[in-house]
Amino acid sequence: MQTIETIFSASLEEKKSTFLAYLCPIIAFDALHVKLKNEHPKAAHIVWAKRFLNEYRQIVENNSDDGEPKGTSGPPVLNVMRGFELVEVGILIVRYFGGVKLGTGGLVRAYGSSAKEVIATATLTPFVFKEIVTCKTDYPLVPRFEHYTSQQNLHIKNRLFENDGVVWELEISEEEKRAFLLFAGHFERDGFRVL
Repeated sequence: MQTIETIFSASLEEKKSTFLAYLCPIIAFDALHVKLKNEHPKAAHIVWAKRFLNEYRQIVENNSDDGEPKGTSGPPVLNVMRGFELVEVGILIVRYFGGVKLGTGGLVRAYGSSAKEVIATATLTPFVFKEIVTCKTDYPLVPRFEHYTSQQNLHIKNRLFENDGVVWELEISEEEKRAFLLFAGHFERDGFRVL
């Protein structure tokens, strides 16, 4: 499986219709959809497809033809995403109608090609399952903990300062978690605990 970390865009022209394609991380999908609606009020359609993982690590897929003939736009985009094994991403395609009807086959090809174009511009990275690990350090251990997370390049999702220490939320892979738990084992009795 593959994913992306930022938004990519590409455009395609087919029989005077313009297709503006955007590939985004799933976390940015809703905001980008709203932004595109506001930026392109005269667009004929904003077609989309998305693939993401639910809490059980199952792939969830959804798509919209946004008024195009049923099955001619959202599903072809989704099929391209499947072909590239993309997860945790969405593709939105803004279409400006150019006055020439493309027909159902033409729409399928145009939307599929637009999806391929935007994916071709993207930097794809292997998808790694991440989970949240929560732990707490007493204040004297904070510098040591910060040094470890910095050295290991771990993502600190959140930290909460309390009276008796700091609660940390780390977003880490399974491999990082194994190493982290080894590290944590050295400090349990010294004011460091995994919650």
